[in-house]
Amino acid sequence: METTANKTTATLLQLSALTQYFFPFGNFIFPVLIWSAKKNESEFVDYNGKQAINFQLSLFIYAIVIVIISIPVFIYCLFSSVDFAFLDNSDWVIESNSRWVVENFDTEKIPSLIAIAAIVGFILVVMKIAEFFLIIYSAVKNSNGIKSNYPFTIKFIK
Repeated sequence: METTANKTTATLLQLSALTQYFFPFGNFIFPVLIWSAKKNESEFVDYNGKQAINFQLSLFIYAIVIVIISIPVFIYCLFSSVDFAFLDNSDWVIESNSRWVVENFDTEKIPSLIAIAAIVGFILVVMKIAEFFLIIYSAVKNSNGIKSNYPFTIKFIK
């Protein structure tokens, strides 16, 4: 049976991840501060603090991986039909009506580039929405004295 103070601390620890909407990296800073201050006082707070921090770190890693994977795909789509033989001469850029125009850029690539950006953006938005609801769900569980586990979380802190 957990005390009301421990339940409240664990709930606030979970909800402190929502400070990311007000402070940059607030989803890391505030849970770590609360967890480090209270982890020795309660096993319940210690466990839930580790879960919250691991979840935030996991989401950060997943977002970085998605962006890292999408950049080469984006670059490939951009340059897939460019003949780099034009680099041998300097005629690949021409002046037209006082503006510089690149001759080898194909406007047919624009829909595929927009599609890649839309897919990556959609995935990141879905991750943020899921994160918001999972944080609220874990906070409610903690307020009832139940330990919470986030799905797809890498255990950085054990």
